Amino acid sequence: MTTTTQELIPALSPEETAAIMAEIEHMPDPASATIEALRIVQRHRGWVSDQSVAAIARLLGTSVAAVDSVATFYNLIYRKPVGRHVVMVCDSVSCYVMGCDALKRALEQKLGIVPGQTTADGRFTLLPIVCLGACDHAPAMMIDDDLLLDVEPKMLDPLLGRYL
Repeated sequence: MTTTTQELIPALSPEETAAIMAEIEHMPDPASATIEALRIVQRHRGWVSDQSVAAIARLLGTSVAAVDSVATFYNLIYRKPVGRHVVMVCDSVSCYVMGCDALKRALEQKLGIVPGQTTADGRFTLLPIVCLGACDHAPAMMIDDDLLLDVEPKMLDPLLGRYL
């Protein structure tokens, strides 16, 4: 990557730019790397800002709207800052039938937040998620990349304790 190209993309670090360029090499066209580019930025920063979306669009040679539409479609791309750990509670039909509402209420009480909020210490963000693909082990939740199955409210203290 030339200095000139990097200067045009101030919202991306040299490491992010290099990683995205490496992904582009494996794609039929640069825009095909949109999801991976978003994931790269999120891995480095924890979330993807509007400025980063615009920089990714410039790097991929596509529109900001196209990148933003991908970023907002996928619920695992965070478009605003999140806590150090993201707690997602599945609210699919299977999880609903198996008690995800009680699990969500217990999480809200333990964390002192509602879905969409982050704890005051910045440790946890609580988010709903439509499906985790674990219907046979409902209710399910994820903390960061850890899929947790057959979760009951009484299990929350030790589960959350892993992330303190």
